[in-house]
Amino acid sequence: MRRIAVLTSGGDAPGMNPCIRAVVRKSLYHGLEVVGVRRGFHGLVTGDFMEMKSRMVGDILQRGGTILKSARSEEFKTEEGRAKALLQIRTCEIDAVVGIGGDGTFKGLHLLSEMGVPTVGIPATIDNDVGSTEYAIGFDTACNTVLDAINKIRDTATSHERTYVIEVMGRDSGHIALATGLAGGAESILIPEIEYDIQQVCTRIMDGARQGKSHSIVIVAEGAGGEPPVSTGGAFQEGAAYRIGHQIANTTGFETRIIVLGHIQRGGAPSVRDRILATMFGAKAVDLLLAGEDNAVVGMCANQVRAIPFDEALAMKRPINMDYYELANILSNL
Repeated sequence: MRRIAVLTSGGDAPGMNPCIRAVVRKSLYHGLEVVGVRRGFHGLVTGDFMEMKSRMVGDILQRGGTILKSARSEEFKTEEGRAKALLQIRTCEIDAVVGIGGDGTFKGLHLLSEMGVPTVGIPATIDNDVGSTEYAIGFDTACNTVLDAINKIRDTATSHERTYVIEVMGRDSGHIALATGLAGGAESILIPEIEYDIQQVCTRIMDGARQGKSHSIVIVAEGAGGEPPVSTGGAFQEGAAYRIGHQIANTTGFETRIIVLGHIQRGGAPSVRDRILATMFGAKAVDLLLAGEDNAVVGMCANQVRAIPFDEALAMKRPINMDYYELANILSNL
């Protein structure tokens, strides 16, 4: 093991930069060379590489996004594209690849491993839907961003005695909605994993008003009800929050406002938890490669960093925490 490549792929997540920093500096500490791959698997196919030195990752701990950029690559999904990537890897004398991202990133790394390239995946996604880890890089920061928005919106909701429907990210995963709904005291939490009855949601809001509540907060994951927003030539159709918000307004007669937080959830300085998690994951990935334990995904379980083979990791699905869901329902009913 002499030269390691590192890339970020898929949606950006706060903490990717601290993870890049850890991979680079831990590798340099052990006398390895590090190649940064710009724009994910697209850069792997096109050979968009740069040598990474210690100073290049200085002063990035506090920065959101990824200094290596991220992009989708349809070409890499083809055998011809992967053959080009392999040629670039061999030409640049890269001995292993570390990929930071979600399940899509891991699938790409797994394909590379099947072509003989040692690989290690590091989970980074604000959706926290990677089954092989309790926490993915970026989830904590995204939740804090949403919670800050809920706190601010609640001030206005109280002042004007309104119902606010707040849409958060989560096409297929309700982890952000559930965590922030519980932490933010939402009256209802609507997520893709659990069917909801809009009449029950409205009844809860009206019962709260009869008990003296001056406002209500409803947290909606964008994929709630199985109808996430659909791209239409660069524009987006109205998504879950608009559909649900209009139903609430029409049923209850209460003044209702709709907020879609969108990509603000992906940005911002990573939290303490995400910085530490990213640093530990990045260092662990290098240790695994040096020990010859490649073709695996790094994860956190019971506060311990561990490695899981790709086949096992990709087969895992991260369920929502039903204890959180039931507790949120109990507390919001009173």
